[in-house]
Amino acid sequence: MGLVKGLKIQKVDQSDSKPSVPLGRKRDNAVDERILESTTEILAEVGYDNMTMDMVVARAKAGKASVYRRWSSKSDLVRDVLSWMNRNSLELDGLPETGAIRSDLLAVLRPHSAAESDRKFRVLAGLGSFLSHDMGQTATGHFELFQPWMEVNRALLRRAIDRGELPPQADVEKALQVIASMAAYRGLIQHEPFDSEFFGSLIDGIVLPALKNPPPSP
Repeated sequence: MGLVKGLKIQKVDQSDSKPSVPLGRKRDNAVDERILESTTEILAEVGYDNMTMDMVVARAKAGKASVYRRWSSKSDLVRDVLSWMNRNSLELDGLPETGAIRSDLLAVLRPHSAAESDRKFRVLAGLGSFLSHDMGQTATGHFELFQPWMEVNRALLRRAIDRGELPPQADVEKALQVIASMAAYRGLIQHEPFDSEFFGSLIDGIVLPALKNPPPSP
């Protein structure tokens, strides 16, 4: 006991000696893109009803756990593929500044090659039961595909109101619904391109006349 009397014992902080717990691996956007691209190719080749998650795993050269960690079902994956295809068709990085609402709206559309457009239409034509069941489970299912585009168009239309090009009472939300509904019908039902020519006719014939001449308040 005498040997240890007066011996200063340093307390070890156990929390410092434990290895830090990893927070988890960051999601790799490159893997996401590869899976989405592979799914697009498969949809264009065999359609939604014949596609399997195993086919996606093999085409993307990704682990099955990696795919299911991102998308728990085939319908979830395809829903994101459609949104991804839609975003790739648009210029969403910044609002165009042409000085006129018509040309601003048209400037958001991005031109594509004939091969890319053909693949997109084959994807839409092969959606099969996804349209009737998976997308039909929510009333807003179709609008979810166009949400980024609607947000940009909303900003453009409100800016046009601020500069006096459109009246303050213009029904922006209804105009956005018309544009998204026509885009969905054109692509998902008619399998026709929603290109600048068609969009221009929609703007001139329906959207701008309705915005510039809103009905009087009751």
